Order: sequence, then C-alpha cells, then structure tokens
Amino acid sequence: MPASGDPRPCSIADALAIVGEKYSLLVLREACLGNGRFDQLVRNIGAPRDVLATRLRRLVDAGILNKHVYSERPQRFEYRPTQAGLELEPVLMTLMAWGDRHLRKDDRPMVVEHICGNELVPTVTCAACGGEVRHGDLKAHPQSPGWSVTGPTAAATA
Repeated sequence: MPASGDPRPCSIADALAIVGEKYSLLVLREACLGNGRFDQLVRNIGAPRDVLATRLRRLVDAGILNKHVYSERPQRFEYRPTQAGLELEPVLMTLMAWGDRHLRKDDRPMVVEHICGNELVPTVTCAACGGEVRHGDLKAHPQSPGWSVTGPTAAATA
C-alpha cells in the first residue's frame, strides 16, 4: 500500500527521470542523426559543456547511448544510440510532429523521409489490432497495489 503522499508508481515518471532532463532528448536527437561527437553536440544543441557532459554520462549509464573512441591522441569519443536509444527515436519523431502541428505550423525546421520515400507522419498504433491510438479508445488498469485510476485507494490512505 502506498504511504500517504507517495506519488503514483509510473513508467512515464521513470523514463522522464532519465530522458526528461533538459537537453537529454536533444542529445538523443543528434546521436540518431549521426552527430555524436562532443563538439557537434555542443554546437547543435547549445547546451553548456558541463551540462552536456553530465547528460552524456547519465545517458551512457542508463544504457541509452554507447561511448566509442574515435581518436586516441587526444582521446575523444563519439556517442551512438544503443538499442534502447533507438527505441526512443519514434518518441522523438512523434514529439517533432506534435511541435510541427502545434508550435511551428508553416515554419518546420526539418522533414524526415521514411524508407518508402514519403514524408514521415508518425502515428501510434495498437500492436494487436493495428488501430490508431486515440484518447477515447483507451482504458487504464492500474497494476500497482493500493492504486486506482483516480489515486490511492481508500484502504491505502487509511
């Protein structure tokens, strides 16, 4: 049972603890584009060098990026996405599409082409039925003991 004041157990919160820090998703964006060298990352993201170094360490420690030596003298590294990092790329594409629709409209900074030759328009679909995921079609079933959709159950707060 959750203690009073404990937040809801949540995989979204767990993921954001890793990739939700400022610049983390932008680091992943650049690594997925093939721009994984530190100086490229600084230039393309605009993050302060010390903050960027901290984000890179966290993303490597979390298994989202791998560090590869590209120069021995001086020793320099390039960061590449792991399988876990590549699995976040559709999230980046979905965020980009949302930003294009709601924030940029007619001023899109990048277009991504799918292997089929068409512009990528990402959608989230159900793996079981292939249907597009829409808010009204979803029903949450909390799995953590003592929690309901609305919050802690009465027994948990007593």
